Amino acid sequence: MKKIFSKIVSVGLILCMGLAMASCAKKKDMTVQKGKLTMATNAYFPPYEYYDNNKIVGIDAEIAEAIAKKLDLELVIQDVEFDSIIAGVQSNKYDIGMAGMTVTDERKLAVNFSSTYATGIQAVIVAEDSEITDVDMLLDGDYKVGVQQGTTGDIYLTDDVGEDRVVRFSKGNDAVLALSTGKVDAVVIDNEPAKSFVAANEGLKILETSYAVEDYAMCINKNNTELLDAINKALKELTDDGTIAAIIEKYIPSNG
Repeated sequence: MKKIFSKIVSVGLILCMGLAMASCAKKKDMTVQKGKLTMATNAYFPPYEYYDNNKIVGIDAEIAEAIAKKLDLELVIQDVEFDSIIAGVQSNKYDIGMAGMTVTDERKLAVNFSSTYATGIQAVIVAEDSEITDVDMLLDGDYKVGVQQGTTGDIYLTDDVGEDRVVRFSKGNDAVLALSTGKVDAVVIDNEPAKSFVAANEGLKILETSYAVEDYAMCINKNNTELLDAINKALKELTDDGTIAAIIEKYIPSNG
């Protein structure tokens, strides 16, 4: 009887140890690479992300840096095509995606989103002598509209006007160049990049009526709730102490 009981205890201990080892094996670091926070972006979206010489700077870059410091991590920024960001986060290639990214129901099926850190407006850029005077005229006509592929401008316009009228580009400035050279009749893009593009290209203007208002957040792998919680906690602290507002004010002055 003692031998049987001893065997049962031994088996039980082995099972418990096995479960503990399995549990340890399943446990992984909060980030893809230990000690680093890898952010995927598309660095052609000023003032949220853009190149200053060889360095990626902007609102998203600075907010991500502040979050990384809160989490005691080193920020690593990867510049990729916009429409590959979510897939990269899904496959754990990147920890977060942050690129002036709008929260949509469709995207929420693929990834989780952090708390909102900024609000964006989808604006319409046209030539200064364009006959297009408002958004309704743009939508109701037969105009060709340039967008950055995979953005909400692309998604919304495709729904509103159909595939035939939407012309996709890998970068926002490529869409604006197409407008300047008459290859498209308008460009739909976030209002802040729109201001930068118009300032850098003569003969363009932004329509007074906006196309859409959106919330910006960073995307995170659905299985990584630990990172999501940590980022949301850091975002709240950075919002409460005024850091987020100061970063946005630096790039988008309220009196400017």
